[in-house]
Amino acid sequence: MTLKGIVHKYGKDNIDTDVILPGPYLKIHDHDELSKHAMEGIDTNFAKKVSKGDFILAGNNFGCGSSREHAPIALSHCGITAVLAPSFARIFYRNCVDGGYLLPLEIDKTALEQISDKDTLQINIENNQISDFTNGKNFPIFPFPPLIKKIIDSGGLMYYRE
Repeated sequence: MTLKGIVHKYGKDNIDTDVILPGPYLKIHDHDELSKHAMEGIDTNFAKKVSKGDFILAGNNFGCGSSREHAPIALSHCGITAVLAPSFARIFYRNCVDGGYLLPLEIDKTALEQISDKDTLQINIENNQISDFTNGKNFPIFPFPPLIKKIIDSGGLMYYRE
């Protein structure tokens, strides 16, 4: 699987689910409407800037806080296909994978430091590599554990069969 898109960089650590999708919007059941409020707690124009296939680049522990499934739903429905970060809050990571919403890709600090906002990236999941077309550099992705890879390949936990 190869993905290509523009990166939206929010390089700070501990971006929590209250920032990804603020609490007042949790009662919205329409996913397209929900997506209009993605990342509103940190960037009120985020949903207007994103195109289908784009990525988020963030610091450590992305998705910490409450276990709301709404956060990865909102991100995926506004066009984000993957979040790149050195680490993720475990519940956010599993919500992304289990729901089949978007890919939580673990990267090293070098990638976080050298990839800039608005860079064009190509991500090759099979080769575990990011190619930054803007700066000409390549970065590794940490491979998914085997079970997580099987769930992702199935489209989410609901579709996974051993």
